[in-house]
Amino acid sequence: MSRLRRFSLWRAGAPVALLCAGLLFATSATNARGTDLRPSRNTTLAGLVEEQSRRSATLTRQHAALSQDIEKLQAQQGSIAPKLAKQLKDLSEQVGTVPVAGPGLTVTLKDAPSQVVKDNPDVDADWLVIHQQDIQAVVNALWAGGADAISIQNHRVISTTGIKCVGNSVVLHGVPYLPPYKITAIGDRRMLQKALDDSQYIDNLQDYVVKFQLGYEVKTQSSISMPAYEGTLDLQSATVPGFEKTPTASPSSSTSGR
Repeated sequence: MSRLRRFSLWRAGAPVALLCAGLLFATSATNARGTDLRPSRNTTLAGLVEEQSRRSATLTRQHAALSQDIEKLQAQQGSIAPKLAKQLKDLSEQVGTVPVAGPGLTVTLKDAPSQVVKDNPDVDADWLVIHQQDIQAVVNALWAGGADAISIQNHRVISTTGIKCVGNSVVLHGVPYLPPYKITAIGDRRMLQKALDDSQYIDNLQDYVVKFQLGYEVKTQSSISMPAYEGTLDLQSATVPGFEKTPTASPSSSTSGR
């Protein structure tokens, strides 16, 4: 074929080839709609979506498990808390650090009337007044009768309470009080009264009540409110100024006893 003929054929076929290429590009653009056609990128995105879906499902399961654990702990706490609160309340009442209320009775002790003192000048003055032993006897009897709480002069009595007689007054928690002395107890009134009646010391006190008119009165009450103890609970011991503790002998030291 001559050079002239080949050139004519090329000139005729070139426009057709260009037209076909344009149609292919247009079709690809239409199908892609502006997105990347690289299959590797589509595969990567699909993998990420699947991975995040699995992670989300795992977190959801963990959240559900933790929620169940929290509910169990709350349920356990709900059942334990009231028991602990009751134990704390009972202990606080026994120690005396919280106010209490309930039925009980009050014992009032008084010195002999002044007229009796004048009429009996030869009688020992100690027989005509209330002493700390009298108050302690009443308190001990009430504890023995199952008292839940006791107060003297409206001050709560605890295990470390000391009752001391100074002159014609009684010192309680470092504060002096004059008669009449009111000793109040909360508890079963029948048991408290029985404990007072069974006390041998109080029975002896009754002899002075009859003979010298010492005051001894028991009054039951359906409702008594008793305050909490407000002092310190720390135990303190007395010390002697300038006193030095004598050192003890070492195990290796020996003395001659002969």
